[in-house]
Order: sequence, then C-alpha cells, then structure tokens
Amino acid sequence: MSFAQDPVRVALDAAVRAPSPHNSQPWRFEVDGDRIGVFLDPDRILKVADPDGREARLACGAAVLNVRLALRAAGRTPVVHLLPRRDVPEHLATVWARGRVTPTPDDVALARAIAYRRSNRRAFTAREVPVWVRQALVRAATEEGAHLAVVGRSGQLDELGVLLREAERLQREDLAFQDELRQWTASDGARDDGVPASAAGAGPEWPFDRKPMVAVLSSYTDTRLAQLRAGQALQRVLLRATTAGVSVSFLSQPVEIPALRAAVARLVSAPGNPQVVLRFGYGFAAPATRRRPAEAVTRYTVHG
Repeated sequence: MSFAQDPVRVALDAAVRAPSPHNSQPWRFEVDGDRIGVFLDPDRILKVADPDGREARLACGAAVLNVRLALRAAGRTPVVHLLPRRDVPEHLATVWARGRVTPTPDDVALARAIAYRRSNRRAFTAREVPVWVRQALVRAATEEGAHLAVVGRSGQLDELGVLLREAERLQREDLAFQDELRQWTASDGARDDGVPASAAGAGPEWPFDRKPMVAVLSSYTDTRLAQLRAGQALQRVLLRATTAGVSVSFLSQPVEIPALRAAVARLVSAPGNPQVVLRFGYGFAAPATRRRPAEAVTRYTVHG
C-alpha cells in the first residue's frame, strides 16, 4: 500500500481489508470528493449467526478505523461522524479527508499493518505473549473507548472453554447455521468473499495451544453506536498485535448465542457487553483471505 497515492483511494483499499464474520464483507462505500460514506450492506448480514447485524456493524467499524489510519498515514486529517443520518440506518459513518497532518511513525506502522493482518485459525506455539504486548493491546482497546479483559484468573480459561464447546455444539446441531456456514465456505480461489479451506483452523477449541492468551473485548453499552466504536477498538487491537508479530484468531461462538454471551460477560466481570473473544499467540504465517476490490463496493457521486 503506497500512501503517496490519492488518499481517498488508499483509504478505500484499506477499508476492504477489515475482518468480518465468515469474510462476508458487509459494507459498501459512497465517495463525494474528499468525503467517504460507510454503509452497512443488509444483504451480507449473516441471518442465522448474526440476526441483528451486531457483528456486521463491528466489521464496518473496523473498516472505519482502517480509513482513519490510511488517511493519517497519507498525511490527511480524518474527521469522523458516526451514524450521521437517523433516516438512513444503513449509513453508519461519514469520514472526511481534511487538512494536512504529519503522520507519526506509529500512524504509519499501524496503517502498513492493515495489509499484513490475518486471522490465524491454526495452532499456536508454546511461546507466551509477553506482558508488554498484553498491556499494549489493552491500551489499544481503551484508546477507542472499549475494554479488553485478558482471561487469566485461575480456572477462568477452563470455564470459557466450557462455554466455547457448548456454543460449538449448539451451532453444529443447528441445521440453518450449518447451511449458512456452507454458503460462506469457499473453494480456494473460487470467489472474493467467504472463508477458503486454506484458512481453516483446528476448530473452536484451544487445548492444542499450551499457553494461549485469550481476551474478551467489551463495550460499555450495546447500541449501534457502541458497536461501531467497538469495531474500531477491535481493529486497533488486531493491528497492534500485528505490529508486535502476534497472531490472532476469533472465537466468535460464545458471543453469537445470547445466553452464552451473557455468561461470558459474567465470567470476565468487565463493564459492558462482550463483543468478541480473541485468541492471541505465535504461529506460522496464515494465508490472506480474498477481498472484493474497492471499486466493486464503491459508488462515486458525479456532479455537473
């Protein structure tokens, strides 16, 4: 990604690299000069796994952060308005590329990490995530107004494992969920969305990791606005992990089932609402999942 190019185009290319459930990419964009509108694509909400669109809004929030970071790295000031129109609920954010700014080395490092971030679903090594990285990840979430709680109390990880296995069982027995999952599981190289077989991991459990770091990202409320902010916090955490050489995967199952999501909240004793469970560690490089190109999901306003 070259930040010497047109800042808006660079920002759009960064936006489509955001993570999303089943790599569903539930976003579209509208550009008018230096203004980028970020919209939820309702046709790409997972109707079974994510019926209220919560995870889709997290994904769009992550795309917003990518836009912000790419603009800053390109020397422009991002100005963001979340949920700008009550009469258009799909319009989740507007981002303007405003005046010149000198990016910091950290701005550039995080923006460059967008292209290298991967969801690594494979087993991790026994190497522990050091304390300084854990602290940096917690700070990254806090910077965007969210809370990252590391699951570290004695027995806490085992309790979370029980919830994860129960969630996996319920989803495995849910025929509608399995049908939806098959719809979004792509043959390698066959399409620009979905999860290819090459990206699949060892399943929803983590006993194959001897010393995993697991954390729960929570928001203080569960409104659409809070979910958008949590999505930005999620992406900042993921990119901060990438710059530290740490792999991350999603353990989405417990927060996709309402009763288990409430149990996760009680387990971590964190303020607010758990939005995502993340597993951190060191592992072999994961392949990139394909993305629809920015031009395929962007409409430009033509004046005159």
